[in-house]
Amino acid sequence: MQTTTDPTAAVWTLRGATVMASFAVKDTEAASRFYRDTLGLDVRDGQEPGILEIHGKAGAPILVYPKTDHEPAVFTVLNLQVRDIESAVDALARAGVTFERYDGEGGVTTDAKGIAGGGDVGGPRIAWFRDPSGNIMSVLQAR
Repeated sequence: MQTTTDPTAAVWTLRGATVMASFAVKDTEAASRFYRDTLGLDVRDGQEPGILEIHGKAGAPILVYPKTDHEPAVFTVLNLQVRDIESAVDALARAGVTFERYDGEGGVTTDAKGIAGGGDVGGPRIAWFRDPSGNIMSVLQAR
């Protein structure tokens, strides 16, 4: 017996679904302190033991879960949109955040503060940093 699938079934099933993001960290206690105390985010205990929730202005929270064999992401796992990237980078640097520096790698060049973008390139101005587990995060200012 051959079964057929209706390709529109998934579309209709998921159309009203809540969309949420998640990523892993090695140590949720260190992550919670960093996200809450250094970045100033609204971090709460999740509904499941050991899970963190990062709450933003709108939408579902971002789930952060522990993974003992965690390997840092090689891509940006969390973007934080700010109104003034210069002020945000300055404030985070004063709080001890170290920004990544790129000198043309992957076509990205950052300035002395670690901010990329601007000029005729288009897109947001963005500065990347790492959390205690080594995951890449960013602050960005939309154009």
